[in-house]
Amino acid sequence: MIETVEKIALPVDEKLIIEKNHIASEDGFDKRISVVSGIHGDELDGQYICYELARRINENIQWLHGTVDIYPVLNPLGMDSIQRGFPPTGTDMNSVFPGTTDGILMESVASHIVDDLVGSDLCIDVHSSSVFLQELPQVRVIKDWQDKLLKYAALLNTDLIWVQETDSHLEATFSYAMNCVGVPAFTVEMGVGMYITRKYGDEIVDGILAIMSELGMWDGDRARIKKPQLADINRIELVKNNEPGIFMPDVKIGQRIEKDQQIGEIVSSIEGKILEKIYAHAAGRLYTIREYPLVYKGSLLARIITDEKGGE
Repeated sequence: MIETVEKIALPVDEKLIIEKNHIASEDGFDKRISVVSGIHGDELDGQYICYELARRINENIQWLHGTVDIYPVLNPLGMDSIQRGFPPTGTDMNSVFPGTTDGILMESVASHIVDDLVGSDLCIDVHSSSVFLQELPQVRVIKDWQDKLLKYAALLNTDLIWVQETDSHLEATFSYAMNCVGVPAFTVEMGVGMYITRKYGDEIVDGILAIMSELGMWDGDRARIKKPQLADINRIELVKNNEPGIFMPDVKIGQRIEKDQQIGEIVSSIEGKILEKIYAHAAGRLYTIREYPLVYKGSLLARIITDEKGGE
């Protein structure tokens, strides 16, 4: 059943409408899982995940116990205008939660979204990477709630679980706000902005159904779930450049990287020469690679999960 979460009249006969697909079994089972996406208007993997999850559940509704609420687009104005932020200001919507009912438009919308999600047993916030980076599917768990979340994060069928330290940057995010009001929540990131990576989406839906199975909400077959690597900030090696130019990678996302292996080159399109060779300073697995080739000094080119904590 399609339900309206928020509806606000805007100038020039426009409306801001946020909807959810409320899918419930008839057996009275009281577990509820919520999947949200579209906080950033240029991140599209969640659109496929919401579609595919709803399709699989609707085609096998007899296997469902409890309630699944699917919120495909929390920032419809951003998605309609192909903007990451919330129009017209372009402010990052993932920096205003939990919002306030008497605040500006974006803050009021955020507050209503949080209220609608209260009561969920688990909430999954789906994101893509930016248009600049390609990333392997990963769960980002806030350290303050890791004891409650890690058992579910491990079932989501991602390549990595990144435990993040709590800081001021996270305190206004959707996941932080939901955990603060008693709803266990984490974020999943994958792919690249403005694009849908169907393979990643199918894997995440397999993972959501595995979590539902664990909660007693799903009787269907459970797909084989990958065992994710667990990492914190001390195991993340950032690879950056010194010279501006065009980044030409020599490696592919997900592959094994050795210490001092060449990652790629920075080249000059006008001079026809190599300006800088980029090397890994630690061994591990490449889980982020630069997608947009134009780079300035200090651009993030890659992230590596190192083999040893604090690898140099």
